[in-house]
Amino acid sequence: MAAGGLLAQPARADALRLGQPAPPLVLHTLDGRDIATRDLLGQVVIATFWATWCGPCREELPILSAYAKRHAAQGLQVLGFSLDAPADLPKVRDVAATLSFPIGLLGSAYAGAYGRVWRIPVSFTIDRAGKLADNGWDDEQPAWSEARLRRVVAPLLAGKA
Repeated sequence: MAAGGLLAQPARADALRLGQPAPPLVLHTLDGRDIATRDLLGQVVIATFWATWCGPCREELPILSAYAKRHAAQGLQVLGFSLDAPADLPKVRDVAATLSFPIGLLGSAYAGAYGRVWRIPVSFTIDRAGKLADNGWDDEQPAWSEARLRRVVAPLLAGKA
């Protein structure tokens, strides 16, 4: 495994294809659990990359958290990968305490086959079959909003995508 719990893969995002199997991710949570996307088949998964120093990230996190809480029973799982340095762990814990989904430190700017995380916030959505349903690199406005969640995630939860 690579740093941050991502399965070792080439660090290039050009291989990401909608409708194809999503590259695997493993979140090592702040409370010591490991959550692998491959173990979440049957659920809709949002892998979101953020940092405490990122203003747009801090604006989207409460929106994403509230949505995740409202739709958990429908099979929505959000995994939050913080790009903060280990020295900033207290800040990350403070933010994580306000969220309804698990958080872990990424540990590196590289997110396996998702590429180098050079822009945040950025998220990737995986459908119930484990296929990439939304490629955050392609989103002109990548921060989550209620409208974007309705457009991207709601159809997946309803089984219409």
